[in-house]
Amino acid sequence: MPSDASAQNLNWLVSFSCEGDACVAVARKGDSVLIRRINPEGPITEFTMEEWLHFIAGAKLGDFDNI
Repeated sequence: MPSDASAQNLNWLVSFSCEGDACVAVARKGDSVLIRRINPEGPITEFTMEEWLHFIAGAKLGDFDNI
């Protein structure tokens, strides 16, 4: 898990459809993708680029639409 200090210097992206605090932020750090709640004080989860690409592909195919 990345340190809070190193995560603060990243370019965190949030969906344009985000309203309020019910959003997640995503950032790239080297060969990893980091995800956190929009609140920068929360925990950060780290994924490999391969894991991220599989997730994005599944999301585009609708694999998670029934959650």
